[in-house]
Amino acid sequence: MAVKLEEIRSAATRVAASHGLDVVEIELAGPSKERILRVFLEKNAEGRAKLKADLEAGIHGEGNEVLPERLIQETQAGKLKVEQLSGITHEDCTAFSRDFGVLLDVEDLVPGAEYTLEASSPGLDRKLVRPEDYQRFAGSMVKVQTFEPIRNNRHWQGRLTAVSQVRESGTGAPNETITLDLNAVKQNSKSRKAGVSTVEIALVNIEKAQLVPEI
Repeated sequence: MAVKLEEIRSAATRVAASHGLDVVEIELAGPSKERILRVFLEKNAEGRAKLKADLEAGIHGEGNEVLPERLIQETQAGKLKVEQLSGITHEDCTAFSRDFGVLLDVEDLVPGAEYTLEASSPGLDRKLVRPEDYQRFAGSMVKVQTFEPIRNNRHWQGRLTAVSQVRESGTGAPNETITLDLNAVKQNSKSRKAGVSTVEIALVNIEKAQLVPEI
């Protein structure tokens, strides 16, 4: 399934690019007869830059491009970063689903006819998957679950303050790490017992991570 999922991701990326979109994440879940293929999308870098420029200029788009007033207010108040907005519209999802669905069937990328395709925004609590995601959302609140415990704790939440590379002793191989400011949020009991204000976590040790909306 892993190899097939990478083929699906590659195909989705091609279709998304033709619509000015980027694929954030792909999930294939459910039993064989009730499978759901979820594709989370956002505007590409150019589209996100335009969205940011429009918001800063007080232009909120026209028709279906209009953002919910609540989100506009939150960005203007500085509570929500424009980078957290996907810019995706219902029309974007519909057009992508139409073209991607045809490609999936033609190339038989999801064996068997019974599956449901869903395309949507990753949401404000989007997952962080790639190294560039951490770079992009530096300064944001995140929660992280690690594979291996750090100070006897696998669950951390804080402000992402830095993404850096360190070299492991003896190997010389670079290993990217993130730094969380733990003072930015109330910690769980294990975090408090750790008695530290920051924690460094290697990306290879992160099982899952996602943004924490601050609105």
